[in-house]
Amino acid sequence: MSSLSSEPSSAAQTPPSAAGARPVSGKRSGSWMRQGAVVLLLLVGVAVAGVFAWSMASDVQGTDAKLVFYTVKEGDLPITVTENGNLRSQKTTELRCEVENIGSQREGTAILSIVENGETVEEGSLLVELDAALIQDRLDEQELVTERARSSAIQANVKFENQQTQNETTLAEAELQVELAKLAVEQYEDAEGGTFQLDLQKIDLEIQKAEATRLIASTELSGIEKLKKLGYRSKGDLDQARLKSLQADTSVANSVASRKELVKYTYRKQKKTLEGAVASAERMLTQVKRDNSALLLQAEASKNEADRTLAKEEEKLAKYGTQLAKCKIYAPHSGMATYAIERDRRSYISEGAKVRERQRIITLPDLTAMEVKTGVHESVLDWINEGMPATVTVDAFPDKTYKGSVKSVAVLADPGEWHSSDVKVYSVIVTIDEPVTRLRPGMSTVVDIHVERVKDVLSVPVQAIIQEKNENWCYVDGGEGVELRKVTVGKTNDKFVEIREGLAQADRVVLNPMSLMDDNQAVEKEIGPALEEEPEAETEAEGDVVAAKP
Repeated sequence: MSSLSSEPSSAAQTPPSAAGARPVSGKRSGSWMRQGAVVLLLLVGVAVAGVFAWSMASDVQGTDAKLVFYTVKEGDLPITVTENGNLRSQKTTELRCEVENIGSQREGTAILSIVENGETVEEGSLLVELDAALIQDRLDEQELVTERARSSAIQANVKFENQQTQNETTLAEAELQVELAKLAVEQYEDAEGGTFQLDLQKIDLEIQKAEATRLIASTELSGIEKLKKLGYRSKGDLDQARLKSLQADTSVANSVASRKELVKYTYRKQKKTLEGAVASAERMLTQVKRDNSALLLQAEASKNEADRTLAKEEEKLAKYGTQLAKCKIYAPHSGMATYAIERDRRSYISEGAKVRERQRIITLPDLTAMEVKTGVHESVLDWINEGMPATVTVDAFPDKTYKGSVKSVAVLADPGEWHSSDVKVYSVIVTIDEPVTRLRPGMSTVVDIHVERVKDVLSVPVQAIIQEKNENWCYVDGGEGVELRKVTVGKTNDKFVEIREGLAQADRVVLNPMSLMDDNQAVEKEIGPALEEEPEAETEAEGDVVAAKP
C-alpha cells in the first residue's frame, strides 16, 4: 500500500467519518478511507500528532497542556510516493545445463566442479564443469562415421559429373547420326549433282555408247556381207561380224533395262532406305535423351542422398563438439554466482550432483547495475509514469541515497495481495542510475518517487484536517479562542496537504483537533451547528498564539 498520495483531494472526495469528525489522511481520501489499513494508519497518526508538532519547532508557535498550533505559510509542496521494495539486479543471467541427457539411463550429467555459492566472479571465469566422458566417446565415433559419409559423397558426386559428360557425348553422337541421315537423303535427291542423277547420267552414257557400238557393228556387218558376196571375206568373217552386231544390240537392251530399273525401282528403294535411316536416327536420338535423363536423375539422386547423409553426419559431429564445449560454463559477465533454487525453495546443486537438460544451475546477477521492485496502490497509479525521478535508500546503508528513475509500471495488478482482495497493488520497477557497490539482491529498500513539486501554495500538516459529511474542516486560532473553519484541500503528501480555500498565510491551525472533540464536550456540541451554518473562512490572523485552552 502506498504511503504517499499526490492527486488533488477536495471536500467532495473525502468520505464521512463513521463516528463524528476525524482528521484527514495524507493520501487521496476517496480511495484510502475505504481501506481498513488506512483507518489504522490514521489512528496511529493522530496518536503521534503531538510528537510530530514538537519536531517542527520553526513552524509551531506554542503549546499548552491541550492545544498545539501550526502557523500556515506559503511554500513549495513536494509530491512523492514512498514505498518499500527489494533490490534486484537489472541484468540477471540464468545459466542452465545445455548438455543433452546421454546414455541408456538418461539420469542427467554429473557436475565435476562448481564455483562456491555466493562467490563474486569476473567475466569469463569458469563456473561449472560437467562430466564430458560420454560426449567425448560419441564425438570420436561420429568423426569416423562422418569420414565414411564424406567418401561416399565424393564418389557420388564424381559419378554424377561423369554421367553428365557421358550424356553429352551420347547425345552429340545421336544428333550427328540424324544429321548424316538427313544429309544422305538430300545428297541422293539433289537434282543437279545428287547420287541418283549421277547414276542416271552414267546409265544414259552407257546407253549412248551401246547405241554407237551397235551402229558400228551393224555397219561393219553390212560391209562384210557385201565383201563376202564379192568374195573378199570369208564365211568366218561374216559370222564374226554378225556376233558383234548381236552383242551390240544386247548391250543396248541391257543399258536401257538398267536405266528403267534405276528410275523405277532402285531410286524408290534407295530413297525409302535413306528416309528410314533418318527416322531411325531421330528415334535413337529420342531414346538417348530419355536414357540420359534417367541415368542423370539416378546419379543425381545418389549424389543428393550422399550429400544429405554427409550433412547430417557433419551436423551430428558439430553438435557433439558443441555439447563438449558446453560441458564448461563460463560467466558471460561479472556478478555474484548463486546456486539455483527450485520451487520447493531448496537448491540441489553441488559437486557430484546430476543435472538434467535445461535445468538451472547458477543465477548470475550483475551487481554493478541494480533496480528495485516495489508496489504502489491503485489510487496513485495514474500519478506514476516511466522516467520519473526517484531516490532509493537501502536499509543496510541508511546514510546513503541513490538516484534512480521509474523504469516500468505494471499494466495488471499483482495477484494474491495478503491484506485485502479489494486492494489492488501494481508493480513498479525503479532503476538505480548511478554506480553501486556492496549492494546485494534481496536487500530491503525505501523508494521515493518524485511525482511533482507544487510551487507557492499554502499547506498544513495532515493531522490538522478533520472530516465530517464529505467536507474538510480545521480548528483555527481566532484570537480569543479557536473556531471551526471549512477548508478546500488539494494535493497532498504523507505530511502536508495543500489548502486551496479557507485559510490564509499566517493563520494558526490546531494540530491536535481530537483533543477538542474528545476532552471538551461543550466544544464538540458546537461543531454540529457550525457544520450546518457553514461559516465563511477567515483570511486574516492577529499573530501566533503561544497557548490556548478550549
